[in-house]
Amino acid sequence: MATSSLDTPVSTVPTQAASTAHPSPVWTSAQKIVFRIAFIFFVLVSLPTGDEWFKNLFTLDWLHPHYRDLYDIARFQPNILGRVSWWPVWLGYGEWAFLLLVAVVGGLGWTAIVRQRKAEPANYQTLYYWLRVLVRYRAGIGIIGFGFTKLMPTQLPYPSLGLLNTNFGDLTAQKIYWLSIGIVPWYEVFAGVVEVLAGALLFFRATTFWGAVLLFGALADIVYVNLAYDGGVHVYSSYFVLLAGFLLAYYIPDLYNLLIRERPTVPHYFAPHFSGWQQVSRVTLKTAAIGIFLGLLGWVQWVNFRYDPYKQPAQKGLSELRGNYAVTEFRLNDQLIPESPSDTVRWQEATFENWSTLTFKVNRPTPLDLSNGGGSPMRDLNRTFELTGVGGGQRVFYYDADSTNHVLYLQDKYRPQSDRSERLSADLVGDKPRTVRKPVTDWIPVDARARIGDEDTKIDALARSTRRTKGIKSEAGREDGTRKHMTLHYQTTDGSRVVLTGVNETNDSIRVVLDRVQRNYALSKSTLNAGAY
Repeated sequence: MATSSLDTPVSTVPTQAASTAHPSPVWTSAQKIVFRIAFIFFVLVSLPTGDEWFKNLFTLDWLHPHYRDLYDIARFQPNILGRVSWWPVWLGYGEWAFLLLVAVVGGLGWTAIVRQRKAEPANYQTLYYWLRVLVRYRAGIGIIGFGFTKLMPTQLPYPSLGLLNTNFGDLTAQKIYWLSIGIVPWYEVFAGVVEVLAGALLFFRATTFWGAVLLFGALADIVYVNLAYDGGVHVYSSYFVLLAGFLLAYYIPDLYNLLIRERPTVPHYFAPHFSGWQQVSRVTLKTAAIGIFLGLLGWVQWVNFRYDPYKQPAQKGLSELRGNYAVTEFRLNDQLIPESPSDTVRWQEATFENWSTLTFKVNRPTPLDLSNGGGSPMRDLNRTFELTGVGGGQRVFYYDADSTNHVLYLQDKYRPQSDRSERLSADLVGDKPRTVRKPVTDWIPVDARARIGDEDTKIDALARSTRRTKGIKSEAGREDGTRKHMTLHYQTTDGSRVVLTGVNETNDSIRVVLDRVQRNYALSKSTLNAGAY
């Protein structure tokens, strides 16, 4: 498929004139067969499948976009078969094997038709050019969507206080990897620069080689670490390595001739001549792609980073409560529970985050959430990065605060995976639940709910979007009442001592006295923080 005499040196000679000087090379029968298979395969892997992608595209509110609107358009991979039972055996690459089989059958069928007709209607140089255009833009748009979440670091958040207080041995391998990047946000920004730059270079024919080199190197590393740490995105990162490898194959003959054989090499790369409406269409489509996925996506991603980081809650927590606390008194049903290493009921320590989360530890096993805390939930309640991959009795509760009456309404962020499998996210806005659920009785009093206010309005107006508004309503409607919750009254003057009294998740009365402690971490504070708290 790749050859060093593919026609015109684009940078020096006008394409149409040079086509005569450098006649198209003759393709061998074997090259044609391989190309036909590759053509079908890369068309299949580069085009979106399934109705969800098209629904996202045609329901997008361009006047009030959310970063996830454009990200979901940029982020797709082959998914014709879905998650069938043999996926784990193939480590998730089964879809590729199936599509390759389809491409082989299709390519051989294409060959049989050509030989039967004894004619060659296809111009392989032109087909190869357009296939590379398709792959270039697919890879470029996709990696830009991926890269912006690092360039404005939200994909791998800086660890919360609750995570900083977690014992290293209580973290899963996946969580250790994610936090290892999150603690160096400027390195994460650098990784995002590399990915976005790679995508931008792929938009232009003259810089395709450098974009493909950056893409191949950066994503090959991500494949490795995801396989080593069970990161969960090894297939999607491999997808970009595959596309970059295909683009680089075009340059191999010239590189071999120059670097290995050490011979003078003048590359001649084919490009069709465009004029009139073709040139106008080409420039228009290229400008639109650059404007949407570099300009608009960059802007909405910055808004998301600044006001609504998708892996950590967006709402401000109570400022007087923020910090680490030691549990100096704990009463259950008016019975004092003394501190003991063998006690399984007493809280060991507590933390109020900058956002609306209370974290505390208990000395008993708790269910482990093995997801990566990603997805696209709009509600703070469903943003679980501070919970996922953490054991050691860590409990994480989201709270709504009635600051007038000093009451916290807390809900456990953990939900069994079977309940969360319906993808509580704005991706499903407009879909009907797959199962019939009982209506949830609001356990928060109506007057308190009115004082608490609507979650959607609690962030900067710049970050509000149609997707967020619909998503919060949709996710709230999918609650099934199975979450554990607590209602606690809080008393404090300056936050140095906090007294919590009320009812816990088992309907027992509790009284917890918290005294603020200053914890000194070996890790310095982040100089690049997402969210506005």
